[in-house]
Amino acid sequence: MRYNVVKGANEIIENSNYLIKNPINYKNNWSKLFGNNNPICLELGMGRGSFIIGMAKKNPNINYIGLELDVNQTATAVKNIKDNKFNNLKMICADAKDIVDFFGKEIDTIYLTFSEPWPKKQDEKKRFTSENYLRLYDRIFKKNKHIILKTDNKILFASAMESLSCYWYSFDKVSLDLHNDERKIENIMTDFEMQYFKERRPIYYVDASFKN
Repeated sequence: MRYNVVKGANEIIENSNYLIKNPINYKNNWSKLFGNNNPICLELGMGRGSFIIGMAKKNPNINYIGLELDVNQTATAVKNIKDNKFNNLKMICADAKDIVDFFGKEIDTIYLTFSEPWPKKQDEKKRFTSENYLRLYDRIFKKNKHIILKTDNKILFASAMESLSCYWYSFDKVSLDLHNDERKIENIMTDFEMQYFKERRPIYYVDASFKN
């Protein structure tokens, strides 16, 4: 996927108080960094940050970390914070494959919002819901496992449901059309989702957990 180039992207993120430049140094110490013992939620592939920023604004008693590999997307997310002041929000520009280097058993919820679908069979191991990644998540969940996924891609959704089921997750909520679901599931939209909403494209949603 190609992203818009942000002029001075590296400088923007380097000068941000929200960007954690050496996340490996905070492994097992994220609660100290936030200054409290509130739950910590991690979004993998935060993109431009609309979701994670919205969640941090709405839930001041929950800590949020957004992780994004692309420096331009990360810079845009930093810029999108604008004049807001958050004590419960941090960002990381890194590869999701390295999360076990950044976190001990500290994460309460993982959000997967419109992740790269990797629709080809030979790429399925790259999906954030593949067994490869689920095993990584095992190593950073604090206690119970909790994953919330949103996507417009049928292949990714079907694959996620199969992977999570085979990995003994229970499905607490499932929706095949999130925006028109009668249950009115609480939701903050990403940038992609806002566009899909205008196009009346159905959004697939699953809230899955495994209680130890």
